[in-house]
Amino acid sequence: MNRFHSSSRRRFVASGLTLAASCALPLAHAQGNTAQTTRSLRIGYQKGLLSILKGRGTLEHRLTPLGVRVEWTEFPSGPPQLEALNVGSIDFGDVGEAPPVFAQAAGAPFVYYGQTAQRPASEALVVQQDSPVKSVAQLKGKRIALTKGSNAHFLLLRLLENANIDYADITPVFLSPADARAAFEQKAVDAWVIWDPFLAVVQSTSKARIVADGSGVVQNRAFYFTSRTYVQKNDDVLRAVVEEIGGIDHWISENREPAAEFSRLWGIPQPIVITALTRLKYGTEPISRDALANQQRIADAFYKLKLLPSQIDVTAAAPRTLA
Repeated sequence: MNRFHSSSRRRFVASGLTLAASCALPLAHAQGNTAQTTRSLRIGYQKGLLSILKGRGTLEHRLTPLGVRVEWTEFPSGPPQLEALNVGSIDFGDVGEAPPVFAQAAGAPFVYYGQTAQRPASEALVVQQDSPVKSVAQLKGKRIALTKGSNAHFLLLRLLENANIDYADITPVFLSPADARAAFEQKAVDAWVIWDPFLAVVQSTSKARIVADGSGVVQNRAFYFTSRTYVQKNDDVLRAVVEEIGGIDHWISENREPAAEFSRLWGIPQPIVITALTRLKYGTEPISRDALANQQRIADAFYKLKLLPSQIDVTAAAPRTLA
């Protein structure tokens, strides 16, 4: 069992608390906050595990004895999180595969700190139910919505490559998930490359049809990142954070329907959240050499297409120790 969540898993199981119950009464508030606050941890998060961690309040409980105040800011995707870290607005966040390579090329002082298991089925290229597009090979000349510099962007590159279609032969339409959904539903674009839970939403509400997901094409890990300055002074805080994430990660893997009660945090109906959680692969791990090697392949692919302004060495953003 890895160093990130072995201890938090024991605490999580021993507590006997359900996520729903603890969300109703966050532990940090239930037990008070009497420790002197000497440090802060500003977390950026998306709709996912970090939002559930925020809802439970257990991280505040864990960090109170360390004198750490926790602040949370929600973002629509990974790229703006890394932009926020670059300007010093957050200290920690979660992000997909592609955004870190763009951030590194832009000089963001981030460090990879943790990673998830591979989740290839949790992102896909979708079309309208009545679309004539039945395969990736039919995307030539089509308008495709996606978030620039996201994990979905890399999935699109790989899908096109495997279908022998040049990137220049499609028209990328760069939009945030919310704007892309509107464009997709209004048929202003021909396809949309997106990740869960947005993928599960559009499948349910718009009857979107999956043309191809990431299975056998991309790893689609998520990464937890921090700044180089923050990790130098607060490694104990970061270890605690990732251990708490690992505990929730493990619990959800065995209790998906109760975990889906947190759908209210996402503003998404519970059955749709269950769909997203069911195809999610679970596991929180230290950064591995294999994952960094895959990040280098992603960086090289974007640079080859002149989508990345300069070549980078992803190991420059590696933590001090690798799994």
